[in-house]
Order: sequence, then C-alpha cells, then structure tokens
Amino acid sequence: MSQGMLNGKIALVTGGSRGLGRDTAFRLVEKGADLIITYRSQSKAADSVVAALGDKGRKAVALQLDVAESSSFDSFYTRVKDALRTVWERDSFDILVNNAGSGVHGMISGTSEEAFDLMVNTHMKGVFFLTQKALPILADGGRVVNISSGLTRFTFPGYAAYASMKGAVEVFTRYLAKEVGGRGITANIVAPGAIDNDFNKAAFDHNPQVKDIIASQTALGRVGLSEDIGGVVAFLCSSDAGWINGQRIEASGGMFL
Repeated sequence: MSQGMLNGKIALVTGGSRGLGRDTAFRLVEKGADLIITYRSQSKAADSVVAALGDKGRKAVALQLDVAESSSFDSFYTRVKDALRTVWERDSFDILVNNAGSGVHGMISGTSEEAFDLMVNTHMKGVFFLTQKALPILADGGRVVNISSGLTRFTFPGYAAYASMKGAVEVFTRYLAKEVGGRGITANIVAPGAIDNDFNKAAFDHNPQVKDIIASQTALGRVGLSEDIGGVVAFLCSSDAGWINGQRIEASGGMFL
C-alpha cells in the first residue's frame, strides 16, 4: 500500500485513544487519511493522539462515546456531522473501524448476567447500531472494518461471554457486506490473537505464565503487540483491498495452527 493511498479519506475509529485503536489511527494517517477518534473516558489520552496526528500534517478530532450506550448514538452522530461540516466541509466520511471494547473474564458458571449484558451492549448491540446509524453518512465506496478476536476460532476457558459476542459480530459483518455491497462498501473482520497491551494486562498479571504458553503455541514465537494489528486494518481500508469483502483475517502470528 503506497504512501498517500488514503489521501482525502476520513476515518472514524472507535476507541482510538489507546491500544489497537491508537495504532490503527496512526497507520491510517501514514496512508494519508484524516481521523475522527472516539474515547470513553480518557480525554487527555485522546487529546494527545489528536495532537500527534496533527503533527503528522493530518486533521483529527476526538469525540466522547461509550459504545455500550446505544441510546447515545443519535447525539454522537450529530456531533460527527458537525465535525465533518466544520473541519472538512463534508457531509460524509469514508471508513468506519469498530474497535472500541472491553472484556470480562470468568468461567460460564461464574459469569453474572450484568457482565454478560455488558458484553452484548459493547460488542454486539453497540457495533450493530453504531454501524446502522453510520450508513446514511458513510460514503459510497467506503470501508467498514470490525475488530473481532482469535478467540472465535480457538478457546481459552474464561472468555465465553466475550468471544460469543465477537462471533456474533463476525456473522453480522458477512451480512453487512452483502447488504451494502451495492454501494461499493466493503465490510471485513480483523481478528487479533493475544495482544500484550492494557486490554489483557489484568489477565497476564494474574497468570504471568500465560504469555509464555501463548508464545510457545504461536508460530512466530511471541505474544502480539498493538502495532502488529493497525497495518492490517489500514490495508483493508485501502483500494488494494477493494476485492476483499465479507472476510475474517486473523492477525495472530499463527496461534494454534
């Protein structure tokens, strides 16, 4: 993918203030895109990302959003439209990356209904309706990339609720690809393997040996990093990936092959 391939494109990346979302934002900027990132509570981190993206010569805006609160999506998109008009003098954007999320860890026997509902609202209902409400202002020929998990293919006890919602998102993405294909919009999944970042910090801190186990079961011999993922997302947003549609791409370094 050549430098500048996304010039003139505007990407909306949820959870762009940290981790995979942050790396994705920078990879998209490297290819020439401008950014709208969202954050749930870390406004200072989001402002730092916006400033860093600006230093690279691209326009960027940070907006607050809790993807688990679907009742807030109409007002969120009102703010998106305001930003598009004010900053870009446009009424549409080109790329939607549904990245924001949280995890719960617990065996099926110990998973509370509250924790289960949080996973539904964050990873299934949130992705479904945030995408639905984006479609009227997502430009024809656009891109949707949804972030799933390697845990939809392989299993670690304790992730049933989280992985089940990611599995639902994968099915949703195939249906989305079918329904919006007539507008030239593609929809794909990126499924990271285990990533050593703040998302998994608690699990890794609780069981330090897990990282060694994962590395031993990964063809490339290590646990993944946030920077292993953003380039895959950026590729799927490019014209080079225009004929990839409705697909799940696992970026795990070859876990459990």
